[in-house]
Amino acid sequence: MPIDKTSIDDLATVRDWLRFATSRFTAEGLTFGHGTSRAVDEAAYLILHTLHLAVDELDPWLDCRLTRAEREEVAAIIGKRIATRKPAPYLTNEAWIKGHSFYCDERVIVPRTYFGELLEDRLAAVVADPDAVESVLDLCTGSGCIAILAALTFPNAVVDAVDISPDALAVAERNVAEYGLDDRIHLIQSDLFSSLAGKRYDLILSNPPYVAAEALAAFPAEYRAEPAIAHAGGEDGMEIVRRIIENAGRHLTPDGALAVEVGTGGPLLERDFPRLPLLWLNTEESEGEVFALPASALR
Repeated sequence: MPIDKTSIDDLATVRDWLRFATSRFTAEGLTFGHGTSRAVDEAAYLILHTLHLAVDELDPWLDCRLTRAEREEVAAIIGKRIATRKPAPYLTNEAWIKGHSFYCDERVIVPRTYFGELLEDRLAAVVADPDAVESVLDLCTGSGCIAILAALTFPNAVVDAVDISPDALAVAERNVAEYGLDDRIHLIQSDLFSSLAGKRYDLILSNPPYVAAEALAAFPAEYRAEPAIAHAGGEDGMEIVRRIIENAGRHLTPDGALAVEVGTGGPLLERDFPRLPLLWLNTEESEGEVFALPASALR
């Protein structure tokens, strides 16, 4: 949806464009949740990215005037966001998790995970000695973001990053190369543990598909733009998570641990696995959406 010439002429500063984009995004009923949660934050991100400015520094530039060429570029990406209803990171080919940038496109779900925050404190609730972690498995790696964050968090670990999708692994390969971690992160095409016979890990992490069929059918356009396979968790959303729980014990070292992001599926898991001591790892933005289990509970 192109922005008309009059609007381009009238909007002079970053502040003008921020207000305009926020109003347009709200009026068009866009959906957020791919790194931003509000129209104003999405507008700020797209404007700053287009102007080649740090995406976390808006205030210094608010009253700066844009050249005609810059106005046309900003107008183009605002119009594209409205017309395509694609998540902003698909338009910029960039997603951010806790200060780390990852390449992404329509081959993978937009990188976003509560593990970004949990790994900042090195998963202290379940990892006694981060330097002793020598092997990590990232199931359903997608863009490779969790595998990369894990490799940065646990410097002595080799990481296996698994996904069923060859397209996703191609994107992960690009991100791993950009972080210079080719020697520590191994990409493996596999349906969960099927290609990992005999392998054991000190830590298994996963942000698997966990959206229920009914919710998937009701997705807004922005979420439908992502690969359905990255969201579809079966009838109630927990089919893949159950498979992970049932098989993870065979792939953990004696003192290892499993941590899985499950969205709102916690009550279903507590119903289905009443004897498991599920430890919920809360973050600033989530409660009861990531659980951890020690290897001893899964044997």
